[in-house]
Amino acid sequence: MDAVVMTGGKGTRMTPYTKVLPKGLLPIGKQPILEIIVKQLRYYGFDRLTMACGYLAPLIQTYFGDGSSWNVKIRYQVEDHPLGTVGALKNIKHLSQPFLVINCDVLTTLNFKEFWEFHCKGDSLLTIASQEKKIPIHLGVLQTQGDRVIDFVEKPVLMAHVNMGIYMMEPEILRYIPENQFFDIPDLIRALLADNQKIRHFANTAYWHDIGRPEDYHHADEEFPEIKDQLLPGEQR
Repeated sequence: MDAVVMTGGKGTRMTPYTKVLPKGLLPIGKQPILEIIVKQLRYYGFDRLTMACGYLAPLIQTYFGDGSSWNVKIRYQVEDHPLGTVGALKNIKHLSQPFLVINCDVLTTLNFKEFWEFHCKGDSLLTIASQEKKIPIHLGVLQTQGDRVIDFVEKPVLMAHVNMGIYMMEPEILRYIPENQFFDIPDLIRALLADNQKIRHFANTAYWHDIGRPEDYHHADEEFPEIKDQLLPGEQR
């Protein structure tokens, strides 16, 4: 099965760490985030990987090589200029079956095989892994009808399904992505909806940590020893 790991961004929110390393090579425990993802993908049957690289791409290529050390085949799609969170997919020509796409800063215990099966049983070009999260609003919220206030809620907490940065896609989705243009996942979602394409989501309660800021990185590194066996079920003890 095919998977694409999006690791082309500069990781500016992770400065100063990303001044010398691409975000995917920052270590969690004693191994890079990307290595954890590669091991997880292999465990769940994704053995044909493409790394969409840009910033400091040679470091990633040198570390992983052809992937044989992890019993996978790794190809590289290197951006000449930033193409956004999905723009690089347009230039990956060998995708002929449903494929998984994952951001390089996601630490999760999501069962990728179950996610793949859920997508394949549906009829959408895109399935988004999602989790329901509490979203606090640190303000007093007015409920109104016209110019009348009918209720007031102080600092409410809303519930919403949020995007985990993990997707299943059909090859046909690539026709919605423009050539060599900056294109993010929200742009792709809006393009599909504008064309009345069905989009599904895969709700789950797996461990999930988005490593977008230094404090997220430190938290993930501290938690790793406790959840290592869940993150890497195929690892020999």
